[in-house]
Order: sequence, then C-alpha cells, then structure tokens
Amino acid sequence: MHVAIDSSFLEQLTAITDGWDGSTERRYCHLCNVSALLNQQLEDINWVGFYLMREDRKALVLGPFQGKVACTDIDLDRGVCGLAARTKESVRVDDVHTFPGHIACDSASMSELVVPLVSSSGDVVGVLDVDSAQKGRFSEDDRLLLERAAKIICEALWT
Repeated sequence: MHVAIDSSFLEQLTAITDGWDGSTERRYCHLCNVSALLNQQLEDINWVGFYLMREDRKALVLGPFQGKVACTDIDLDRGVCGLAARTKESVRVDDVHTFPGHIACDSASMSELVVPLVSSSGDVVGVLDVDSAQKGRFSEDDRLLLERAAKIICEALWT
C-alpha cells in the first residue's frame, strides 16, 4: 500500500477547509492548502492538484496544485481528467501510456488517479488529480481515501 497518511490526515483536511466564507478567493486559498497537504502526505507522487469546471461546463481549467507546470485547459472529451469529470467516477490508470488520449503535461508521469469533485446538487465542479512517476503507484486504498477527501472538500467548499 502506498498511502503514507497518518490517522490525523482527514482531520487536518477538515480543519483547513473549515470556515469557507463563500468567496472564490477563499475557495482557492483552501484548495491551495489541500494540495500542499496532499503533496506532503502522499508518497511517490510528482503532481497533485485540482482542475475546476469552467462556467460553460465544456472544459476543466487548472486550479491550485503542487508540482511542475501543468496543462491549463482540459476538454471534457480528453484525458483521464475529462473522463472522470464526464462519468462522475474515479479513474485509476496504472500506465498512462496505455490510456487512449492521455494528456502528457509532465513526461515523467507514469500513473494517475483522478477523483471527481461533486457538489451537493450533484454537479461535477472539478477533479482532484494525482500523478506519479511510478507505474502502478495508486492502489484501491488510495482511491477510497481520495474519494473521502474529495467528499470533505466538496461539503466544505461547494455547499
């Protein structure tokens, strides 16, 4: 198992997303802290961050992240992030080179886990994207943990 998270992780996540005032600026502040926390807690990753749904709901746009420079816009019909946003389902890819239409923002990335962010009204508001330079890095336990994290994030920041 590659999850390098101690028992207080979800409590920390809840604490740093608590008290949102409803503003876009504060949402970004909280998402910045979440990406930093995930970057500190997850082992063997090279990128972690958010892509948020554009107002026209046709693409995702880069949000707060930790890692190398990233793609700024992702159409919903492209890549792992687009698939997760379209289907409202997490997508775990052991080898991104075998995924049709994979978008290679960082050539070092070999595996990816993308979890949709779904608001209380059932709308996809973005995705949480995590990449690793190791093939097969992400486990089912990682998926379940990040789905729990996504739920906390959405309940706090998209009410």
